[in-house]
Amino acid sequence: MDTGNCITNTFFVSGFPESDRGCFNPGAWNAFNRNGDTSAVYTHMKFIDEAKIYVKAGDGGRGCVSFRREKYVPKGGPDGGDGGKGGDVIIRASRGYRTLLHLKYNQHHVAKRGSHGEGSNRTGKNGQDAEVMVPVGTVVKDAESDTVLADLIEEGQAFIIAGGGLGGRGNARFATPTNRAPRYAQPGVEGEERWINLELKLMADAGIIGFPNVGKSTLISRISAAKPKIADYPFTTLTPNLGVVQYGNHESFVVADIPGLIEGAHLGMGLGTKFLRHVERTSALVHIIDVAKEPYTGGWKDYEIINNELFRFSPSMAEKKQIVAINKCDLTVTKERLTEEIRKFRQNDIKVFPISAVTGEGTKELIREIAISIKIDKNQERL
Repeated sequence: MDTGNCITNTFFVSGFPESDRGCFNPGAWNAFNRNGDTSAVYTHMKFIDEAKIYVKAGDGGRGCVSFRREKYVPKGGPDGGDGGKGGDVIIRASRGYRTLLHLKYNQHHVAKRGSHGEGSNRTGKNGQDAEVMVPVGTVVKDAESDTVLADLIEEGQAFIIAGGGLGGRGNARFATPTNRAPRYAQPGVEGEERWINLELKLMADAGIIGFPNVGKSTLISRISAAKPKIADYPFTTLTPNLGVVQYGNHESFVVADIPGLIEGAHLGMGLGTKFLRHVERTSALVHIIDVAKEPYTGGWKDYEIINNELFRFSPSMAEKKQIVAINKCDLTVTKERLTEEIRKFRQNDIKVFPISAVTGEGTKELIREIAISIKIDKNQERL
């Protein structure tokens, strides 16, 4: 299957599972031969957070037209049974799935139809349900109207996305004192069918945002056990990363690191803003700022640019609690500019946390502030 510049056929490259799918970069093969770095050859596209699937519930079985035929029982009367109910299509959330990759290339999900009714008042067997497993945090939308049908945020939470058709009634149901031998039965009702869109929104308590290459991935690797790809060039992070942060007396929270934003991201520049939906559920945003970059534009300007992109994506996103941290405080240039940067933020009543994701300086204070913000938000939700 050719999707633009990316060939999504399965390739077997030493160092990768045989079932992996992704984009093969033939131009990087020589680099792989030189140093054995498979990442240069094989760009992972395993994080799939959108899928469109077709669901069709089972049709109900036909009712039966039958009359009792038994020795010594004259005029036995109608005994046609009802048809069985068609199977439902059920979407169920499971923590055993992390992405929607298994649905990207498996689009059609059809439940079994109900069996037809039979003589001797035997009801047809109900059709088997079809279950579609999705990650926790998946939003189900109707493909035509874009209406949200379900938001699956808990383990095991299920939603019937297409109801099976009822079985038709057999002719025994239509017998009356004036119509003792009905010769008709009902057909089964057709099962529901529709196209639906699935969107995954990661379940995290806090989200890390900022420009590319400001140290977001380094921070999540410092405060959690996550091991994202880290390099000294922009857009190193191409997919969201989750990490569990331990703090206090055996307490923890989940933090998400998303790809960097740039000015004009809402217009599709850079990697766009589509990854922002993975921090929509968060209680707080950790805004990482780098004042050591060249050319130097100032931390406050970067802060305003990112917030403008948040507002363009969703006004409610820009209203989320933000914790501002100036990173790379181990560098001399950052130390020289830090005092002036903190003064500018204080003029706007914003507290700044100076940190170094590389050395760990200031990260304990930052974690404590994140934890407090999460608890406050959770308590407000309970009220």
